[in-house]
Amino acid sequence: MITVAEAKELILQHPGDFGTECIPLAQALGRILKEDIYADRDFPPFNRVAMDGIAINYRFFQYGVRDFKIEGIQAAGAAQQTLENAANCYEVMTGACLPANTDTVIRYEDLDIQTLMASVNLTEIKEGQNVHTQGSDTEKDSLLIAKETRITAAEIGVLATVGKAVVTVAKLPKVLIVSTGDELVNISEQPLPHQIRKSNVHSLAALLEAHRIPVTLIHLNDEKAQITASMKQYLQAYDAILCSGAVSKGKFDYLPEVFDELGVQKLFHRVSQRPGKPFWMGTYKQCRIFAFPGNPVSTYVNCMMYFTPWYYQTTGITVPEISAILTEEVHFKPALTYFLQVVTHVENGQLFATPVKGNGSGDLASLVQADGFICLPKKEGTTYAKGSVHTYVGYRTMY
Repeated sequence: MITVAEAKELILQHPGDFGTECIPLAQALGRILKEDIYADRDFPPFNRVAMDGIAINYRFFQYGVRDFKIEGIQAAGAAQQTLENAANCYEVMTGACLPANTDTVIRYEDLDIQTLMASVNLTEIKEGQNVHTQGSDTEKDSLLIAKETRITAAEIGVLATVGKAVVTVAKLPKVLIVSTGDELVNISEQPLPHQIRKSNVHSLAALLEAHRIPVTLIHLNDEKAQITASMKQYLQAYDAILCSGAVSKGKFDYLPEVFDELGVQKLFHRVSQRPGKPFWMGTYKQCRIFAFPGNPVSTYVNCMMYFTPWYYQTTGITVPEISAILTEEVHFKPALTYFLQVVTHVENGQLFATPVKGNGSGDLASLVQADGFICLPKKEGTTYAKGSVHTYVGYRTMY
């Protein structure tokens, strides 16, 4: 049995290779950018009017002129006009080009407008006020977005601004989620007293879909021949297979035996952790197999602790580690790493974690009461002190 750190290190030594693909901008939200994005021109691309009002040549205001004859109107979207008489002014609209031969904008609120005449009601103004100068945000050819960035609504806006109708992104892995067990029925069915509805596969699918990873769900009964024949095909067709159940020591837990017979390289089986100790991990050509124990909390935690970091590394995502402070003393006797469900709150800029009382790894409902878990390291002794700081992994902020 290996440690959590050893298990994670082994997994990260076997990243996938999904390649890249070009997709329409409308489909890029949440994807990982695989090209550097540069400014195709200055931003703003012209001296841009920032307020509705009039544009003047500042030196005439400085000379004491307060009444300016209006030569014309500069509308947003119209080609740049030119102020012919430097002592006059142009009416200008927000977003418009600043007319040539002007350098300062005075807003309508500070003016009296009569027919073809604008009178300024101010004794002081600043030269260049209310003008968003060309290139003041970003100059042409500047790096705007570095590759490996996760595309959010902010990046979508920038990509649109530079005309990226098609974007190069990391190709998403082709993922299969497999449930096993004769006791499982579809969620639309009424289970018999000895049956339960499938839930783990839907939790896993939701965790992956939060990263925009599409998944296929299938179910296999506890029949070794069926499992073997099916897995032989799946190993060739998918980049990652996530299994829920059939990896412990029960008579019908066939997966480790099946994978061995199919030539899958086992990286490890069993990790010194709770929940999720029977976790099995292996590789087969391009495919990575994450076989989680069937208890719902075990499946959920293992996916976040192991599959998610593997996906991040493969696609180039960097995620900072978050720590939380225990709000109460925790007693845990086994010499295992303990993934403790918690609910968190922020106080004076610090994240605090309060344990959630659950009923073991089979207590699916306890996940709803928590917003993540903290990783209490394996150690000699049974007490984790109130106020101690530990790594926190949250799942509420994923959506």
